[in-house]
Amino acid sequence: MSETISPRYYLAPEFHLSRGAQHAVIDPATLEQVGLRAEVTDGELDQILTRVNAAQKGWARMDAKSRAQHLHRLASRIEAADMTDCAILMSREMGKPYPEAIGEVANCAPVFRYFAEMARDDAGKIAGTTQAGSLQYARYEPYGVSAHIMPFNFPILLMCWTVAASLAAGNGCVIKPAEATTLSTLEFMRVFDEMPEGLIACMPGGAATGRALVQSERTHAVAFTGSVAAGKAVAADAAARMKPAVIEAGGSDPMIITAHAPIDIAAAGAVTGAFHMSGQVCTSTERMYVVDSVHDAFVAAFVAETQRLRIGNGLEKSEIGPLVSRPALEKVERLVADAVGKGATVACGGRRPQSDAPGYFYEPTILTGCTAGMDILTEEVFGPVAAIVRVPDFDTALAMANDSSFGLGASIFTTDLAEAHEAAERLEAGMVWVNNPMIDNDALPFGGWKNSGLGRELGRVGLDTFRRSKMVILDHRPVRHEWWYPYPDEWFLDAGGRKHV
Repeated sequence: MSETISPRYYLAPEFHLSRGAQHAVIDPATLEQVGLRAEVTDGELDQILTRVNAAQKGWARMDAKSRAQHLHRLASRIEAADMTDCAILMSREMGKPYPEAIGEVANCAPVFRYFAEMARDDAGKIAGTTQAGSLQYARYEPYGVSAHIMPFNFPILLMCWTVAASLAAGNGCVIKPAEATTLSTLEFMRVFDEMPEGLIACMPGGAATGRALVQSERTHAVAFTGSVAAGKAVAADAAARMKPAVIEAGGSDPMIITAHAPIDIAAAGAVTGAFHMSGQVCTSTERMYVVDSVHDAFVAAFVAETQRLRIGNGLEKSEIGPLVSRPALEKVERLVADAVGKGATVACGGRRPQSDAPGYFYEPTILTGCTAGMDILTEEVFGPVAAIVRVPDFDTALAMANDSSFGLGASIFTTDLAEAHEAAERLEAGMVWVNNPMIDNDALPFGGWKNSGLGRELGRVGLDTFRRSKMVILDHRPVRHEWWYPYPDEWFLDAGGRKHV
């Protein structure tokens, strides 16, 4: 592990020492230095893109079965590898509890297997012919090299979601890891050592590196996960170059607790939805709309479940680790203070832990009495805070849940089948969870509506993100067709402006 905590970059199958600027990586739980990360230079960027583009040409020519075999072997290496060091690094870099870090890595292999077979199965479409003696079909081909700009919260899993699809489609891949989780991403890159030389690269850097990748003429598709502001900038840069981009830009996910909700189950689910990874999940539950008749019972159960959670270093026995940085902590404090100042009540939490811990910790917090006009209902919190709004009925809950510029995911707890179907139909979000928040599926599309993003990851749509279609018309017997130039005279109007008979 020692080499990946130094300022390096990766170009399959080797690590290389970067000549770029060096930055300290700080553990948000202890504020101690974990290691150093690099900022690749323009020259290194240029060299890497040249190598990946060259390697991609051979990868694209490879038959689908052989590419699938490479991806299956890659999945097997992930399954066989000891990922302890990688998970420890992830926890030390961004504070994630170790069970969640090692669990994230464990979920990577299946997505490579899924896309390996999906790309083999879905090769194109033969259409009904518009002309006798002609074979007319669509085929799919890779774009070239895809750029993957990754977030800190799921630095490896979300990278694998898009890299697996892109490789399966025949592209080369260049990964720009999040600054906060550069070291664990580099540690994971070892699994690509046996892939074709030069096909995959991991290039540490900040916003400038990401911007250079999006704007480069030698990248041809973009996958981005991050903030709305950054996502809009990436989408604009990509669009200016006619470059396809899949953008996942976060959210402020609502959860509805109806009069028919199983209170104990809903409270337990709400704890996971709101506080998983200290609320630093794009699909975290941030806004809760609870029907009046069950409001008090639900809040009591929710508070009781929340108070069972342990706060501490991710490498110790804890569910709630630190926030990733001081600015992230200060944003949470600002939003809570704004809500309380406008009339919200702190049911639990609402402060930093009363201890000598030096890190960026914040207690899991439940706010009740939240109303329109509070910033916490319109901004993405990205921290361990759930804002509860009391509503009179199910229809009001739906309307208020949809009253947002975000539309990533939405959850509901109910035992009423009609309510479940109504929610699935009427909630304005890319994903809807009924009685089971935040779960995903490699075979189903992941992505948001509204400001939460463009395009989709995973599923068949996720594969199509990284390939382009080509219509092919193949006449097996060349003949001269009657509609070819020159047109016969009788097709024109005569001198009197009438059609020839």
